[in-house]
Amino acid sequence: MALAQERGATAPHAPAGADGVVQEVLARRSRDDGALLPILHDIQDRLGFVPSASVPEIAQALNLSRAEVHGVVTYYHHFRDHPPGRHVVQICRAEACQSMGADALLSHAELRLGCPSHSTQPAGSFSLG
Repeated sequence: MALAQERGATAPHAPAGADGVVQEVLARRSRDDGALLPILHDIQDRLGFVPSASVPEIAQALNLSRAEVHGVVTYYHHFRDHPPGRHVVQICRAEACQSMGADALLSHAELRLGCPSHSTQPAGSFSLG
């Protein structure tokens, strides 16, 4: 039900080389059908989040509006527009997981970590997904 993932130290802005990562992913994927979600996943897998500054570049490469790209990033709880904590805890929220106690597990995690779901502790040690 839960997945913990360790990341490097968080930074208040996009990590060095983020522009290169975004450009590389766009060069590789922008011509694919339905490329937006795979692009966002690739960027987040490499950087830990989708930098807000990359939204215009992604939109231009896919001939979409910035609002469309921003809307997808903010609609799906999986995507982050800021660096995650050093450790990322994800708790399944599907119906099957809920029937096995995921809601109680999420409440316990929020209490123990001191942050609500889809946020990061002020100290930046943990993000709860």
